[in-house]
Amino acid sequence: MIAYLAGKFSYKNPAVVYIDVNGVGYEVNISLNTWSQIQNLSEGKLFTYFQVKEDAHTLYGFFDIMEKEMFVLLIGVSGVGAATARMMLSSMKPDEISRAILQNNAKLLESVKGIGRKTAERLVLELRDKVNKQSFDQNISLGKGNSLAQDALNALVALGISKPIAEQSINKIIRTEPSITHLEDLIKKALKAI
Repeated sequence: MIAYLAGKFSYKNPAVVYIDVNGVGYEVNISLNTWSQIQNLSEGKLFTYFQVKEDAHTLYGFFDIMEKEMFVLLIGVSGVGAATARMMLSSMKPDEISRAILQNNAKLLESVKGIGRKTAERLVLELRDKVNKQSFDQNISLGKGNSLAQDALNALVALGISKPIAEQSINKIIRTEPSITHLEDLIKKALKAI
């Protein structure tokens, strides 16, 4: 099993990246979520899943481990292949998929191209317990590189508020009160504005 590849991105497009690892080029299939993270990078590390079939050996790459773990869970469901799982991860982030599963929101899963009603219901049924055991929600952290708005967004999403509504509320508060510097104040005001 190849756990990850680290090297130079010698070729990139939204579906495939070639990673040069010490002179050996690996073709890696990626999701749009991973593409958005690496599109401006010239080198990096991708966590990988190596799928061996009778007619093909295929590498799938993920910018973070959560996306890889979700991919593995998705392809473990009957009727969901690697292409469908990659499509799901291109349409939704891992934490959005897990939240949809935990909230029995098969309709949201159906909105992904290639996922029908029965498959969406099967995903919810088969993955509810597995997703419950693992946490795909981003941890709220105040580490370097995280802006106040991003930390507030992570907190609101962790509280179960949909990302678009949380973003709208946070943006409204930041526009009306640009002097806010404390995370707790921003979260409280954003919650009241929802």
